Amino acid sequence: MEIHGLSVELGLVPLLRLAWVAATLPILVASLPLPPTGFAHRIVARIGGRGKIVKPSASNGNWITEHHLLQNMKFTVPQRFFLHFYVVGVVLTTLVLLLIWFYAYKEMTPVFPDLLHYSTITSQLTGGSHVFSIHKGPSHTVEHKHHVWQTVFVLLLMEIQLLRRLYETINVFHYGPSAQMHIFGYLAGLFFYIAAPLSLGSSCLLEALNYARGQIAEFIVKGRARMPDIEVDWLGLLKPLLNLGWCQWVAAAIFSWGWLHQLHCHMILGSLRENKGADEYVIPHGDWFRYVSCPHYLAEIVVYAGILVASGGFDITVWLLFSFVVANLVFAAAETHRWYHQKFDDYPQSRRAIIPFVY
Repeated sequence: MEIHGLSVELGLVPLLRLAWVAATLPILVASLPLPPTGFAHRIVARIGGRGKIVKPSASNGNWITEHHLLQNMKFTVPQRFFLHFYVVGVVLTTLVLLLIWFYAYKEMTPVFPDLLHYSTITSQLTGGSHVFSIHKGPSHTVEHKHHVWQTVFVLLLMEIQLLRRLYETINVFHYGPSAQMHIFGYLAGLFFYIAAPLSLGSSCLLEALNYARGQIAEFIVKGRARMPDIEVDWLGLLKPLLNLGWCQWVAAAIFSWGWLHQLHCHMILGSLRENKGADEYVIPHGDWFRYVSCPHYLAEIVVYAGILVASGGFDITVWLLFSFVVANLVFAAAETHRWYHQKFDDYPQSRRAIIPFVY
């Protein structure tokens, strides 16, 4: 197939998998509780440190303030640049979603054979002509159609997540004037929100691009006057998503559970900084803060677990994306948990870092 050849030539999937492995391995090494990994831990903590979480000094291991961080650490950018992550993520996810959705609607409908097409199928089998006989495109199996629509569903979940994060960054979080993050952490964030939507759509992105390219070429050759009118069946756009199966409904429930809890936890954190110029920190309470120091990270893992389940759980690229999310957030939660205990003498001892009652 032409699509398969294009995929191999560009090597998008292998490149994404290599990128996720390269991004995850340093975090895993830095998380090992072994003396030889101490240097890696300091590097990753320094790069990943942002906001209240800063690098412990090399001399005594104590946590230092943001003010000292700005004096001792170069190459930082304001933490409000988090907005860039979600703008990039929303734009790219929207483009990939619309591209694959259009391809699914035009080429992958209906997902399952309809009784209304019985006469058409019979005519084709007996050698007769039918109204669709002029179509020269390749036939697709039911499994492949289902997979393409499944990818649309996954990208919709990602879009919902990113739109909420974009809203929160603008309206909920109030970053202090000295809140900073390392430039490499900033670049890592951009990498994630570029690579994530590409990874979620990678299994059929290239064939969707190829289809769109064919449509554009046909438009150029024929001209607008000779092209058929585009008629959108809104039910046809949504019905295949509703008929994907129980796996996607379970995934939507998992995603919604994490999504709502993260929303609530972010509202709690945002309410602690209502004075936008303040740099003081207080102990958050409520929701999953009762159990862990970073429930918003735990909720994000649940969100991406829902996305993983929605993808069917057979795509290695999505698994590598999920592994990076878990490794990154667990590491960040451990650093945040350590900071809370250093900062507050009355910090609840029963709280764990990110996994209730465990870690």
